[in-house]
Amino acid sequence: MLTQAQKDFYDENGYLMVENVVTPAQLDELRRITRDFLEKSRSVTESNDIYDLDDGHGPDAPRLTRIKLPHKQHPFFWEVLRNSGVTEVLNDLLGPDTLLQTSKLNTKAPGGGAAVEWHQDWAFYPHTNDSMLAFGLMLEDVTADNGPLMVIPGTHKGPILDHSANGVFAGAIDPDDPLFEKDKAVTLTGKAGSMTVHHARTLHGSAPNMSDRNRLILFYECHAADAWPLLGAGSYIHSLGQRLFWQDLQERLITGELTLTPRMENIPVSIPLPPAPDASSIFKSQKSSGQKSAFA
Repeated sequence: MLTQAQKDFYDENGYLMVENVVTPAQLDELRRITRDFLEKSRSVTESNDIYDLDDGHGPDAPRLTRIKLPHKQHPFFWEVLRNSGVTEVLNDLLGPDTLLQTSKLNTKAPGGGAAVEWHQDWAFYPHTNDSMLAFGLMLEDVTADNGPLMVIPGTHKGPILDHSANGVFAGAIDPDDPLFEKDKAVTLTGKAGSMTVHHARTLHGSAPNMSDRNRLILFYECHAADAWPLLGAGSYIHSLGQRLFWQDLQERLITGELTLTPRMENIPVSIPLPPAPDASSIFKSQKSSGQKSAFA
């Protein structure tokens, strides 16, 4: 699906925008399912295994930061990942053998929905190599005022910035870090059905949603099958044990085959420990750590 020019751009800059990666019918179904989840959230009073609630959420005005693990909440999210233009882009960039790291449907609420502070995904889950990326499939048009993704080009080739604050892993960088070159940020807006791609080491964040509508972006975080997680990363897999981990790997296989031979690369790594007081989500880690906000 991708041209050589697009692949080269991604390799050089660590991000990409791809238009029309799903069909109109697929997009309509994703929207319908998402609206149904938002409607059902009205009766939810605290964050749970499905919903991460934002401040001010209530039955009359649902306010969510995200729907957790959408690929486990409805099979169509998994179907889109395995059989659409998303799949083609995945194989173009990571090769034939790929796994899902995690998924999330960020539903950033209107009128000030929570920002995501600047961070590198790699800081959360370092692996034996960095053939890892995140897709952001836009379910509605994303404009400059509703908290679009922002990236710093080229940071996927640089160091892993310090993501700690007050002695814990904050899941966000200090905005005063001299290595944070905010003036180089690129804002990724686009039409519904478009998809952002960013490398796991690319520095990125998003401001609060100041528009009057939700910012709906479906994120899939994926990696090559020969990228294996390092012990200490923030992942549920460390509690599974060997047998359940093997089963989990098979369930997360998107395309191709599993491998038992990790590819080792000499790349910068920092283990995300100790955890923040509340490490139940990136929003909670960033807030409970006391890290300074770049969007205050």
